[in-house]
Amino acid sequence: LRRQRQMCIRDRFQTPAEAAKQAVENDVHVLGISSLAAGHKTLVPEVINALDQMNRKDIMVIVGGVIPQKDYDFLNDCGVFGIYGPGTKISKAAQEILNLLIQSHE
Repeated sequence: LRRQRQMCIRDRFQTPAEAAKQAVENDVHVLGISSLAAGHKTLVPEVINALDQMNRKDIMVIVGGVIPQKDYDFLNDCGVFGIYGPGTKISKAAQEILNLLIQSHE
């Protein structure tokens, strides 16, 4: 059995519903959201709600970008699986995301 890995990169400017719809259509395991303009407290919950409405709570949402530490609890409470702010080492983030995927399929 061969496992296939692929990454889908989409337009930067999408509505939360569009991002969720594309994640579902592409049957992704993880949906990454980059927030550079302080929209994370509005847009991230909307994406998670859109995924819930499509019965895809199994898609893990991770967030990266310029996110104040004080907003981490809010995002975690919304259902975010990982938050990667400025200075996050790519190798560390990759390991954490892979571990989340492994744990979700055990």
